[in-house]
Amino acid sequence: MPITYDSQKRIFKLDTKTSTYALLVYRENYLVHLYYGAKLPDDNLASLMYRGRFDSLSPYNPKVEDELFSPDINPLEYSTNGAGDFRISACSVRGENGDTVTDLRYVSHRILPGKPKLPGLPATFAGEDEAQTLELETVDSVTGVRAFLLYTVFEEYGVITRSVRFENRGSAPVVLERAYSACVDFPGMDFDMVHLYGRWAKENSTARHPLQHGIQSIQSKRGMAGPNHNPFVALARNGCTEETGEAYGFNLIYSGNFAIDIETDTRGCSRLLMGINPTDFRWKLSPEESFTTPEAVLVYSDAGMGGMSRTFHKFYLNHLMRSEWAKKKRPLLINSWEAAYFDFDDDKLAAFAGEAQKLGIEMLVMDDGWFGNRCDDHRALGDWAVNEQKLKGGLQSLIQRVNALGVKFGIWYEPEMINPDSDLYRAHPDWAVCARGRDKSISRYQCVLDMTREDVRDNIFRQMYDVISKNNIEYIKWDCNRHISEAASLQLPPDRQGEFFHRYVLGVYDLMDRITTAFPHILLENCSSGGGRFDAGMLYYSPQIWASDNTDAIERLTIQFGASLCYPIASLGAHVSANPRTSLKTRGNVAMCGTFGYELDPVKLTEEERALVRRQVADYHKYYDLIRYGDFYRLTSPTDNPFFCEWEFVSEDKTEALTTLVVMRQPEHVFHIQYLRGLDPDRLYREEETGEVYSGALLMHAGLNLSCVSWESPDGDSLVRHFTAV
Repeated sequence: MPITYDSQKRIFKLDTKTSTYALLVYRENYLVHLYYGAKLPDDNLASLMYRGRFDSLSPYNPKVEDELFSPDINPLEYSTNGAGDFRISACSVRGENGDTVTDLRYVSHRILPGKPKLPGLPATFAGEDEAQTLELETVDSVTGVRAFLLYTVFEEYGVITRSVRFENRGSAPVVLERAYSACVDFPGMDFDMVHLYGRWAKENSTARHPLQHGIQSIQSKRGMAGPNHNPFVALARNGCTEETGEAYGFNLIYSGNFAIDIETDTRGCSRLLMGINPTDFRWKLSPEESFTTPEAVLVYSDAGMGGMSRTFHKFYLNHLMRSEWAKKKRPLLINSWEAAYFDFDDDKLAAFAGEAQKLGIEMLVMDDGWFGNRCDDHRALGDWAVNEQKLKGGLQSLIQRVNALGVKFGIWYEPEMINPDSDLYRAHPDWAVCARGRDKSISRYQCVLDMTREDVRDNIFRQMYDVISKNNIEYIKWDCNRHISEAASLQLPPDRQGEFFHRYVLGVYDLMDRITTAFPHILLENCSSGGGRFDAGMLYYSPQIWASDNTDAIERLTIQFGASLCYPIASLGAHVSANPRTSLKTRGNVAMCGTFGYELDPVKLTEEERALVRRQVADYHKYYDLIRYGDFYRLTSPTDNPFFCEWEFVSEDKTEALTTLVVMRQPEHVFHIQYLRGLDPDRLYREEETGEVYSGALLMHAGLNLSCVSWESPDGDSLVRHFTAV
């Protein structure tokens, strides 16, 4: 059994195929963290709780009768505020007395088959035979608040997920001021912190730096995850490389304000917290009410950062991405945005579709500009009615023309936004997010709709349903092009304004759930000015997310490599655009490390370019399963190497491999060896283009000498090689 409880030692042990997580119910029912790391057969782990003798500045509970135990020193399983632990805390509850002293103690536990759903939140899922869940009930005896700590063990994946459900069993309202999803203590600081940062058109840059004494944190308070920081962090043990050493990955399944905090104390021990950002968060919990935190995903790898990433990839494909399109073959699409922007009509789009069909492209996506009086980005957001002056004969006529060519049809929406110059705003100015008495900030000529309000969500849903239900729409691009300022809702009372940000995210999830439930066969792709909302919460609803508005192939290397630390290649929205910096060949090879598609005007392609596009389309189908379901290896990172970027896909049965090399810029030397990974060393592999046969051992340990290729290749060139087992 993956979850066991030793009633004599009072130790819980959570085992996956690669890892063990252990905790102890200590004296006076303190929950103490013992261990998280490589799998252990032992259960005599209680001594791991000690961190040495505490000093006179650390309070202790005399009832415990242990001179080595203090809440300020020992690794508490779910740290609380004001009860003797002075490190960063996971939980803080303000009770009716006005103080925030919180002291959660163990009451009972249950071990359940499968995994319960989290109400109103995206979360991982499992059948009763695929996972097991531990529910630890704890209580604060003064306020009556109970916290149920939930741990689900996915034994076959090396994954543990965590969340917390708070229930007010007291007689008076309380306010949650900190409600993190996970708290993990480590007996050391010999780690590098790895995380993703960026901005618009420069998302998912990778940062790696050693832990320092003090508090290190990445956060968002933008109302959404945003491109600046991603709700993912890894702790890489000193010496951990791409394929060797220990790595711990932490990802929050949440699309709102988050915080990941790591404190290294004076003893050199480290605590990681992950959850809702406590800045601007206050949740009033009346008697008998409950609150559930988003889910945190924990991955342990003893096969380096690459092993950690491949675990996330497989796990999310099978246990987070609920859309039928997670495993169903997706159509190869072309998007109209970079080809036409707002300047299109039905004839131009039909012409796009006709040219695309000749190239083997299977879907046309009509981007921004099809609704209301939307001739530019200054107006009409919120007015989701078809502009029949632009689309003569209406949307149905256009779709019929496109479908008659054998091409599917998709459409763009930005459901959460509103322009002041719109009919919806003129009718309901109070529906735009704004704090009472303050002016509204404008970003990109638009405001944010108050998604905490059911009447707002109902209106947008009805408008979307009216268009989608009457037309053969098979794809939706859901965009979101600004963040939230003056955050408040005119519908919430003053004592609940601190709930606004979380209620906003819950409202977005509700609307997405209603759309995907009403139209389960539609392929939904998320976008937020590119990859500004690339998070696991969105993956629950949409199996692919536009990775960046920057479609330059060289810039995309860093963006896509960074995202791949946690998110599946099958989720990375990547297109071939008309960007002239690199060849069409390289643009295709880079976009193939993602969902693959086109973002250009097919009418303007030369005959030579058309022939290359047809080959790319053929490769899309040829390598579809290998790229989306195979193991991904980052061979040479563009962050670490200024000249080359290389990656590889290997099929699960190790019978097929595909490698790509991009020459970002010519090196001062020409010697270059490419070392493959993940192959069977005892098998022979034939390289498709040359017919040469190599052992897996040679390809991985001696490598392929690509010196001639790197010498002959100009900046921006690329090379793809395909290997199959003999």
